[in-house]
Amino acid sequence: MKGFNKWKNQCLSNKVFDVCNITLMIIILLVCLYPLYNVVIVSFSSQVTRVYLTPRDFSLKAYSMVLGQKDVWIGYANTIFYTVAQVLCSLAVTVPCAYALSRKDFAGRGIITAFLMATMFIKGGLVPGYLNMYNLGLVGSRWAIVIAGLMNTYNVIIARTFFKTTIPDELLEASQMDGCGNGRFIWKIVLPLSKPILAVLALYTGVAQWNSYFTEMIYLRDTNKYPITLVLRRYLSTVEELAAMVSEGMIEATAGIDDTMQLASVMQYCLIIISTVPMLIVYPFIQKYFAQGVMIGSVKG
Repeated sequence: MKGFNKWKNQCLSNKVFDVCNITLMIIILLVCLYPLYNVVIVSFSSQVTRVYLTPRDFSLKAYSMVLGQKDVWIGYANTIFYTVAQVLCSLAVTVPCAYALSRKDFAGRGIITAFLMATMFIKGGLVPGYLNMYNLGLVGSRWAIVIAGLMNTYNVIIARTFFKTTIPDELLEASQMDGCGNGRFIWKIVLPLSKPILAVLALYTGVAQWNSYFTEMIYLRDTNKYPITLVLRRYLSTVEELAAMVSEGMIEATAGIDDTMQLASVMQYCLIIISTVPMLIVYPFIQKYFAQGVMIGSVKG
């Protein structure tokens, strides 16, 4: 009887723990999801104030205004170009470097790895980087954006660990016996076996570049080369300047000014949605590789 009561109390305590744990997780989930949900419903509202659970005065005017702006489409095209170009160029640099550092017969790999890791803690700085780009004649060029984020030490370390733990030395030795060189071995054998880590590197690089704006703000001069993030920043600055002028009395706070500010604010939310959707669409297609690649590349080794 005592054992039964002990088992019953234990079951009860487990149920209480499960209920508390699930409740806490639901609260955390709601706290994380509500800001995203709020952005969505505000983008379909006619104003940004007092919007909580449903759109207020449902309207598509802001989307119509945003999609009708030429600079939005130009920014979209520029962002796609920067993202695709940087992903391809970054993989072309990262994969050979990581594979070479994973080879046991590569002399000096420890020293090179140490130098690479030092860049994670010691940065060159903004001014030297700008002077370097200026001396190369890349300031104002689209390729300055691609080259600025070409190499990421964290990605190299992950890829190197993946190659060390996944590509056995015996596979290389067997291919060499059949007359396969290093270049052909990487192209024909290593890359087909490395889809998970390639997906991880592509996602890391692509998301970072898609959301980037500071590098573009420093190196670009022509507004026709601006990505969508700088277009969004321009709208944010416009609303802030208009609000500051109203608060300082430089512009009379009339109904027309208020409506303009409300529309411009809603357009900001629309731009957030529009700029986020592509990443949300792409992620499910590479999610299975992402989880596998992160575990292999970061936990082992």
